[in-house]
Amino acid sequence: MLKAFVKLLSRLPLRVLYFLADVCLYPLVYYVVRYRRRIVRKNLSASFPDYSPRQIRRIERRFYRHFADVIAEIIKGYTISDTEMQRRVTFRNVNLIEELAQQYGGVFLMLGHYGNWEWMADIAKRYTLPGLTLDSVYRRLKNESMDRLMYDIRLRRGTTLSEKRQILRTVIARRAAGQPTSYGMISDQKPSSKSTWCTIPFLHRQTAFLDGTETLARKFGYPIVYFHVEQPRRGYYDVTIRCISPSPKDEPLYEPTRRYARWLEQDIIAAPHLWLWTHNRWKAPAPTPNN
Repeated sequence: MLKAFVKLLSRLPLRVLYFLADVCLYPLVYYVVRYRRRIVRKNLSASFPDYSPRQIRRIERRFYRHFADVIAEIIKGYTISDTEMQRRVTFRNVNLIEELAQQYGGVFLMLGHYGNWEWMADIAKRYTLPGLTLDSVYRRLKNESMDRLMYDIRLRRGTTLSEKRQILRTVIARRAAGQPTSYGMISDQKPSSKSTWCTIPFLHRQTAFLDGTETLARKFGYPIVYFHVEQPRRGYYDVTIRCISPSPKDEPLYEPTRRYARWLEQDIIAAPHLWLWTHNRWKAPAPTPNN
């Protein structure tokens, strides 16, 4: 039922979905439901301590408008054409991923919940290197219907999907088969108690960062790249691919993860409304690293 309804909505032009986001979704989420507004304001205030309450509220409102847009864009992603997606998302330096994947057999792509992270999977349809695939690592959603919907939408962008707990086996299997693979890793979530992490200064606080991408990159000798995302205008994203580390195993421990955190922080400071502030990222003080 949910899937059928979303698919029907997705056939509307994106300009109509944006209109619905402006007049229905944004007011509902921000003013009526007040979805996680306390968390968002707390996160923004601590991340920008020099900003006035008025400046914080301005970013807060811009964030919720963008949040509504992302929902509209995710819905549109169910049926969006390749032509329209290529017009809306520009990837620069795709050849960097291809060259690294060809040389090393695999490459890790580190992203944040910034811009429209769901649309970043379209990189899979821009590859020209024969056999190169994208495997997006994901965490199951608690709501089964929503999880199945998002799984289906993501598959339509040409990516394969690996649940977080299975990624090690996936990398081993792809390596054994000699299949060049890029692995999409969104690495700015709050680590769970079962994860390993390192602590890094980030937005004025010591912050726990998942170290799984770096650990895998060291183990398999794969390089890591970063997606630097800009939004020149509504509904359009400009992505520049930058190399975080060509050889993580040759760098000091956690240096690639620190570089990722520093670059993500720079992007957030440049356009704070594009980051996902609803995540309770600093629910508790950063714990002592358990690795």
